[in-house]
Amino acid sequence: MTDTEFIIDCENLVKIYKTRDLEVLALQGLDLQVRYGEVMAIIGNSGSGKSTFLNILGGLDRPSAGKLSVDGKNLFKLTPRELVEYQRATVGFVWQNNARNLLPYLTAVQNVMLPMQITNSDRDKHARAMELLELVGMEARADSRLDQLSGGEQQRIAIAIALSNRPKLLLADEPTGSVDLKNAARILEIFRTVNRELGTTVVIVTHDRNMAKMVERVVAIRDGKTSSEFLVRQDYLEKLRDISGFGDQVETQEEFAVLDKAGRLQLPQEHLEKLGVSGGKRVRLRWNEDRVEITAPEQEEAR
Repeated sequence: MTDTEFIIDCENLVKIYKTRDLEVLALQGLDLQVRYGEVMAIIGNSGSGKSTFLNILGGLDRPSAGKLSVDGKNLFKLTPRELVEYQRATVGFVWQNNARNLLPYLTAVQNVMLPMQITNSDRDKHARAMELLELVGMEARADSRLDQLSGGEQQRIAIAIALSNRPKLLLADEPTGSVDLKNAARILEIFRTVNRELGTTVVIVTHDRNMAKMVERVVAIRDGKTSSEFLVRQDYLEKLRDISGFGDQVETQEEFAVLDKAGRLQLPQEHLEKLGVSGGKRVRLRWNEDRVEITAPEQEEAR
C-alpha cells in the first residue's frame, strides 16, 4: 500500500474526445476519492461519463487533463509498457457482455487459468483457478464450457477471471445488467466476499438503483462531474449484511450534494423543476441564519 489512504485519487479530471469536426467533453472536472478496501457504486444516466471514467481507471483510455492516481500510480505519466503492467497487476475488469470475459471453447477453469498463463503469476495455476471458482461458488462447474452455463454462472466465472492475477482494484461495468434479481443479489454477495476475504477494492458502475442501495457509498455522476453522494443510513448497516433485502424499496441511503473545490455544486433536475428554473438561468442565493437559500428571481421579487 502507498502512503495515502486512497486507492483512487481523482481531481478535476477531464476527458475530451476529438474528431475532425467535433469535440466531446465526456468528463468535465470530475472529483472522486475511493479508500482502500471500499465497495462502492457509481451511477448516472447514459452519457453522464461513468463508463468513460471506468475505462480510464482500467487503463483502457487516457485522461486529457486533471489529476488521477490509482494505487499510487499517476495514470497521466505511465509509459505504454507500464500501462500494460498496470492492466495486468493492479486492476481486474468485469464486463457486462460475457463474450468479453470468456472464451467459449475453453472450460471454466481454463478460462480462469488463461490470464495466469500470460503473466506466469502462479506456479500451480490449476489450484489457484479452483480456489477462485470456489470463492464465487462455481467449483462444481469447473469443466463446463460457455454454452453449458447460464448468464448468472458466466458472470460469476467472469469475476473469478478478473481476480486471477490478484488485482488490488476490481472494476465492474453493469455486472447485473443481463441477469435476473436473484442472480444480481448473488453477484453482489460475491463482490462482498471478494472484498472481505481478499481485501480487494470494488468499484461498480450500474444504472440499477436497487443494486446501488445495497452498498454503503454511491457516487452519482451527471454531465461528467460528481453531482451527489448517497451514504448508507446507520440504522440500515445491519440490513446491508442481509442479502435477502436486495430489491427492497425502503430507502437505506441519504443523498448529499457534493461541493467541489471551487465551491460549485450541481442541483438535481427535479429540484430545479420544483424551483421553476432550468440550467443556465439566474437564481438568487441568500444566507438565512444557518442555511443557504436558493430562489428563482421572480419568487424573491414577489416577497
